[in-house]
Amino acid sequence: MKLNKLYTAILLFAGILTSCKVDKRYVRPQLHLPDSLAQHQDTVSFGDQDWEEIYTDSTLRNLIDRALEHNKDMLIAAARIKEMAAQKRISTAALLPDIKGEVTVERELENHGGDAFRKSDTFEAQFLVSWELDLWGNLRWARSASIAEYLQSIEAQRALRMTIVAEVAQAYYELVALDTELNIVKQTLKAREEGVRLARIRFEGGLTSETSYRQAQVELARTATLVPDLERKISLKENDIAFLAGEYPNRIARSRLLQEFNFPETLPVGMPSTLLERRPDIRQAEQKLIAANAKVGVAYTNMFPRLALTGGFGSESTSLSELLKSPYAVMEGALLTPIFGWGKNRAALKGKKAAYEAEIHSYEKTVLTAFKETRNAIVNFNKIKEVYALRANLERSAKSYMDLAQLQYINGVINYLDVLDAQRGYFDAQIGVSNAIRDELIAVVNVYKALGGGWQVEK
Repeated sequence: MKLNKLYTAILLFAGILTSCKVDKRYVRPQLHLPDSLAQHQDTVSFGDQDWEEIYTDSTLRNLIDRALEHNKDMLIAAARIKEMAAQKRISTAALLPDIKGEVTVERELENHGGDAFRKSDTFEAQFLVSWELDLWGNLRWARSASIAEYLQSIEAQRALRMTIVAEVAQAYYELVALDTELNIVKQTLKAREEGVRLARIRFEGGLTSETSYRQAQVELARTATLVPDLERKISLKENDIAFLAGEYPNRIARSRLLQEFNFPETLPVGMPSTLLERRPDIRQAEQKLIAANAKVGVAYTNMFPRLALTGGFGSESTSLSELLKSPYAVMEGALLTPIFGWGKNRAALKGKKAAYEAEIHSYEKTVLTAFKETRNAIVNFNKIKEVYALRANLERSAKSYMDLAQLQYINGVINYLDVLDAQRGYFDAQIGVSNAIRDELIAVVNVYKALGGGWQVEK
């Protein structure tokens, strides 16, 4: 009866002590966010849409799906999550009693004074229970840190997913833009060949000098040199996309011309506070900060005494048949308290506090970077739209000028150098429009990524 009362008292005392946790709860730093992300305040955000709603091209969707499934960095991130989940489970188990079973058989041979060897057997079966009481919250702080690290790995995977979606989309648009540029060059090459033919006819007919004819040949040769360089860039870009998809280099299919892609007129960006909750890199940085705060708690509680209880129940006998007839039970408690550690624990606490302070600045830097990226993406989108409108107007004007110059050349009004200047202007204008369309598509990609890439706040 007395033993039962002792057990009850110890467990009651343990329950009281383990309810005591040195409180140093995490509080999000004051950030003083700007009033809005853009000139106009939006209640909804472009970033709330799923990426399938943004990238409507079926070929591009297929590429993104392949990349999300097979990209090696994504697979590494998934394995990292599993690792952190296991660590979280270990830290949770540390709060609970450790129960073990043990069966031992021992044979001892003795020889005293040269007599014959005598043997003695010992059989033992026991259950052992050990439990470190979490007096000050040391183990709970460690568990909080492991949970934050687990959540950090999840946010890291989400940030990587967002980045891969953006990288595949951007690379695909760049690839289609290179196709468009190559097509423009080939069309220009045909025009140069026709120009050489006309210049040769007029030269042989005595209507122009040999200079015009030779100049036409030079322009033809110069244009021809652009073809293999563009083909090289196309092959390299295809290799980049294949790598993102976790594949060996192969040809990448494309289903649309560059000018067939649609982009929105406006991009609502939402409230500044939503950026903190939606962007996975910010959420990841905050989980790192939470983990650092918990590690300060671990270091602080390491300076207090630690109490471990050990109990055992078993049976021991020199005869296997008599094993269950010789039961025993034991319980002990051990108090481990730091007395003099040459300042080790205090130094560890100072180090964790410094690490926590560094993570605060790192978190603030991540937030600043996110707002800078968002603002830059919005500015780029708005200005690139203006650039596209101006370049489209330039292309139309350059086309009219080139058509007029070719007509005047045929009629002998101007020389061939004037025609070449007009053709160069039209060629440059075509490339400029193609680049503007590409840049506008990439600007949409960057805005979408900067706003969080479709991740919703988990309820």
